[in-house]
Amino acid sequence: MRLPRVAIDHPLAPGERVALPADTAHHLLRVLRLRNGAPILLFNGDPGDWHGVLEVAGKRDARVHIHRFEPRDAEAPIAITLVQGISRGQRMDYTLEKAVELGVTTVVPVVMERTQAAPAGERAERKARHWQGVLTAAAAQSGRTCQPRLAPQLGFRSWLTSARTEQEPCVLLDPDGEFRPASLWPQTPARMTLIAGPEGGFSPAERDAAYAVGCQGLRLGPRILRTETAAVAALTALLVCYGDMGV
Repeated sequence: MRLPRVAIDHPLAPGERVALPADTAHHLLRVLRLRNGAPILLFNGDPGDWHGVLEVAGKRDARVHIHRFEPRDAEAPIAITLVQGISRGQRMDYTLEKAVELGVTTVVPVVMERTQAAPAGERAERKARHWQGVLTAAAAQSGRTCQPRLAPQLGFRSWLTSARTEQEPCVLLDPDGEFRPASLWPQTPARMTLIAGPEGGFSPAERDAAYAVGCQGLRLGPRILRTETAAVAALTALLVCYGDMGV
């Protein structure tokens, strides 16, 4: 039976008692129905898992008494940022969940010309909290030892202007792109950025703007992929070529 895993955002040490957030305690106690003394794992970015036991103080009040640290290598050797054109509802959730399972370290939700439902104001804040929850749950379920980060929502042109001052490799999913995954780089890069479009893909102007700042076009094959499929397929192909999924 797999032990439940909980993300913690601060340093940990053997013997420490870590108070859990109320919503996390509620999930463990009321949804998973864990009892006092149940074994549990914590992860916080250290290369492994912190083993502990649950100490219950109330319906939404629990701590974890940490016993030991178990080193484990679970992160991809290449740090990948996914710049994802916002899509609707469960399509976006699916993309985020699978991207985390595949090893993405940062997700940047961007509004593009063909984005059909761009959240704004309070709705954008609620969406950000929801998306971060999707990332956290996927990291816990998939055995990640690092918590993937959700960057603030941006317009695509704003992201190109601000982020592309960092000259790490960047690929744009483009059915007419020049490159296939294995032909992009002769050696594995330490970091890279992947840009995937929303429903309807990129506009010609967005594609030209990305190429103008040094992004490279990546094509995956002759078939058209839906927005929730494209990033997942590209990440898988890139990790086969440059990461920890080689065959």
